[in-house]
Amino acid sequence: MSTTIDVLDASGAKAGTVDLPEEVFGAKVNVPLIHQVVVAQLAARRQGTHATKTRGNVSGGGKKPYRQKGTGRARQGSTRAPQFAGGGVVHGPQPRSYEQRTPKKMKAAALKGALSDRAGGGRVHVVSGLVTGDTPGTRAALEALRKITQARSVLVVVDENDELTWLSLRNAPEVHLLDAGQINTYDVLCHDDVVFTREAYDQVVARLGNSGKEEA
Repeated sequence: MSTTIDVLDASGAKAGTVDLPEEVFGAKVNVPLIHQVVVAQLAARRQGTHATKTRGNVSGGGKKPYRQKGTGRARQGSTRAPQFAGGGVVHGPQPRSYEQRTPKKMKAAALKGALSDRAGGGRVHVVSGLVTGDTPGTRAALEALRKITQARSVLVVVDENDELTWLSLRNAPEVHLLDAGQINTYDVLCHDDVVFTREAYDQVVARLGNSGKEEA
């Protein structure tokens, strides 16, 4: 069973209706799964370029600091050993990848859960368009957006070829723009409301609706 919501135009008036499929917007919200996917997504963003110098990388220390015996001190072979100031670092971070393997079905299930959470709170909207005419306009696009939602932060999902909307909203600080192929669990959860253009909505539903039927 699906839920029906209104499709709004740039003036906030009803321009039609659309069904929110149960398999996409009525899925079970699996919090541990969503957490795992978000952690993996954030880990993949890390560059992993941190590095410390070991005793073999620091300069100096080629000469034995003092003779082996007779000084009463512990024997030392280099002033670049870790116990000396200016020496190398033991077990310090080295370049590595933080990427975690996350199966596609897990990502899809987590995204469905995040969208279902937003849809359950009435925070999913579909618009026929946010910009009228052929000229980009940030002020007009934001005014149209505010007629649809008053949320402090909004995720707007558009078709990748919708250049008019991209140019109009790309610099708005309260708006995060994604194309339909980039929508992900983290960005859905980080924003109060999700607004789809009709073209982007159809693409997301088609992709997620088929995600569980690949091996059927």
